[in-house]
Amino acid sequence: MSAKRSDYISWDEYFMGVAHLSGMRSKDPNTQVGACIVSPDNKILSMGYNGFPKGCSDDEFPWERENDKDSNLTKYPFVTHSELNAILNYRGGSLEGTKLYVSLFPCNECAKAIIQAGIHTVVYDSDKYRGTPSNRAARRMFDAAGVECVPYSRTGRTIHIGV
Repeated sequence: MSAKRSDYISWDEYFMGVAHLSGMRSKDPNTQVGACIVSPDNKILSMGYNGFPKGCSDDEFPWERENDKDSNLTKYPFVTHSELNAILNYRGGSLEGTKLYVSLFPCNECAKAIIQAGIHTVVYDSDKYRGTPSNRAARRMFDAAGVECVPYSRTGRTIHIGV
């Protein structure tokens, strides 16, 4: 009888990998963020990535970070963040007590949605906006609402997806 494999990935690696893979669906030329919502018994409930709402063409809305000279608009008023997309994509009822894996620490607007949805834990990878007003507001709300924020611990393992 053979022993079971010992080099399988952990739940955290699995779910953060799904979040990063989901982020690869984003058409944003600068920032690709993915999110994965998981039940307390480690079932994937929903996923999302940053992009425009349904019906808003990726070719007709601006992707610029600075004001476009023709429309004087940026992507920011239009893009739906990965966390909100994951929450809105869920069709199964309550998200109370779930865990959110996200490739970038949530902004203050997503923090509101996460709290209101009842998500208890946020596991995040990058925190590149730490200390910004949006980041500080999100952390303050998470603390007040009792949402646990856990930095993802990278193992150094690489996962290759290929044929």
